[in-house]
Amino acid sequence: MKYKLSHFNFDLPKKLVPQNPSEQRDESNLMVLYKSTGKIEHKKFKDLLQYFDEEDVMIFNNTKVFPARMYGNKEKTGARIEVFLLRELNRDNRLWDVLVDPARKIRIGNKLYFGQNDELIAEVIDNTTSRGRTLRFLFDGTHEEFQETLDFLGQTPLPKFIEREPTEDDNDRYQTIYAKEKGSVAAPTAGLHFSKQLLKRMEIKGINLAEITLHIGLGTFRAIDVEDLSKHKMDSEEINISREASNIINRAKEKEKKICAVGTTVNRTVESSNTTNNMVIPFKGWTNKFIFPPYDFQVANCMISNFHLPKSTLLMHVASFGGYELVMKAYKEAIKKKYRFHTFGDAMLILP
Repeated sequence: MKYKLSHFNFDLPKKLVPQNPSEQRDESNLMVLYKSTGKIEHKKFKDLLQYFDEEDVMIFNNTKVFPARMYGNKEKTGARIEVFLLRELNRDNRLWDVLVDPARKIRIGNKLYFGQNDELIAEVIDNTTSRGRTLRFLFDGTHEEFQETLDFLGQTPLPKFIEREPTEDDNDRYQTIYAKEKGSVAAPTAGLHFSKQLLKRMEIKGINLAEITLHIGLGTFRAIDVEDLSKHKMDSEEINISREASNIINRAKEKEKKICAVGTTVNRTVESSNTTNNMVIPFKGWTNKFIFPPYDFQVANCMISNFHLPKSTLLMHVASFGGYELVMKAYKEAIKKKYRFHTFGDAMLILP
């Protein structure tokens, strides 16, 4: 069957999209889905360990979210402009690819001033898309001092549907506890459920952990505006698979152990690197892989994911892994049982 955008639409009550995280990371709800039988179980996330054994592998995305949302004032008019940092284009020249809002007010040559005392000034030097611009930051100091200034002036980039101002707590809770490599503008949400206690229990049980990196850009969340999914193009995102991680994964494959991708970003990363014999190779580069049904996964045989929004690339990815009919049935049950969706929502574990 050829799946289209409309196959992934469903009615999601707004009240099931929480504005805040659960009180404890591992106290969120966990739906367990068995691909082979269609069986569905309802657990708490801290019950995850009962489904895994010694020498099974969990693959984590260790990317770290940086404070990507900034607010500046336009020269002369003083108009307030939101600047969303996407990626650094040139370190030496302090060039950044950004989104600006409202875009209609920003022209090439405009200057923007950031901070109460204009600690940072940026000049618009190029238009990249209808909302995108290239900024050159004017800063007299080291790269480390410049990064510290960006971090000081920036805010945690909560998704737009969270209709509140970021708080100090978000600096911690919109970040996995194993985040290391700075570069994402959004959190790998499946990993938000892991607590330090849960990771320690996994270590004691002998479950092996492999860390890969995918720096999440806005392309992961970009709305699909074509009915034919084959015509949708994903933005490229930077990935890195170390030799250590590939060795851990490949040993588990050879022993036919469970290999669990913690989130769609992990699956996209390892699927972007595997060779013809289905082993994972070390890789550092970029991926624009878009996974939608039907798709034959070569690496992970288990997956943890949050519950995603209608018509999202993330839902399509999960449906590819769990099977369209079963995943859509599970989503109906999730709504019926008032599971929480999206960033601060609950989780699903898909097993063979």
